[in-house]
Amino acid sequence: MADVPDVQTVETEDEYIHVRFRDPDEFDEIRTPDWAENPAHDVSEGSEVRTGKREGSDDWEVQSVLIKKNVGEDKAREKAKEIVEKIES
Repeated sequence: MADVPDVQTVETEDEYIHVRFRDPDEFDEIRTPDWAENPAHDVSEGSEVRTGKREGSDDWEVQSVLIKKNVGEDKAREKAKEIVEKIES
């Protein structure tokens, strides 16, 4: 099983709770890939995954997960960890 990075911050914004695992400044490029939609929706319907690619690397890592606001921050943190575990394992 992959090591899931620690949650850095949890912020509630417009319609999502933004669960950040890695600092966006660490990445050259950040995307919301279509392929991450299935594992994310399997865990929490309507969630989104943002991935980042570091300079000089071909690897994409989960930067953050956006969970629908109605689940609440504690549940969002738990669901986001589950999504990252599913993607990075």
